[in-house]
Amino acid sequence: MAEFGDGGVQDRIGPRPLNVTLVREPEAVDDYSESTAMARIHILGASGTGTTTLGAALADSLGCIHADADTFYWLPTDPPFTTPRPPEARLALLLSRIKKATSWVFSGSAISWAMPLERLYDLVVFLRLDPVLRMERLRRREIADYGARIEPGGDMELASRQFFEWAAAYDSASLEQVRSLATHELWLSKQRCPVQRLDAAAPVKDLVGAVLAKLPV
Repeated sequence: MAEFGDGGVQDRIGPRPLNVTLVREPEAVDDYSESTAMARIHILGASGTGTTTLGAALADSLGCIHADADTFYWLPTDPPFTTPRPPEARLALLLSRIKKATSWVFSGSAISWAMPLERLYDLVVFLRLDPVLRMERLRRREIADYGARIEPGGDMELASRQFFEWAAAYDSASLEQVRSLATHELWLSKQRCPVQRLDAAAPVKDLVGAVLAKLPV
């Protein structure tokens, strides 16, 4: 089975990759405003839990920037989601997106390449979802997005099958799988900011309300 990395991780349900070629080194995270932050929120979870959807809705409610890991992780290709950007390039693009912002929402798993942002988080939101429901969500979205391309003979058939195998392993995989429950729980245990755990089966508006209620006044 193909090994998928950390970030968008071939999620296919979030924003499409940026068509950008980046060669400069990432700017220091110290260049980014800290003292006046209203809310800097990181949302992560398994593929299919709706981190991108919640991130966009929450950013809209707060009137702030939304950045999704998928956007920065993958180079634009056809078929899509085949070539990751180098870690330093993804981080540089992410930092340039949120530079000087007093509030932002960053969605998607990026624990292996966005470490410089960890000290800026005011809140980490961890989404969980029943594995059966989560995989059903992914299947519906995969079919809606790619149709015949993932069917037998399609140019994305193999990649789609490997993606589903990888996504289904999230709850049982070891630390060797970068995006897994085990790696997320280990990472969460090391965070200094508050961690909010939410059931992603709830309506998006209810999830947004729960996060807003958790933010410091």
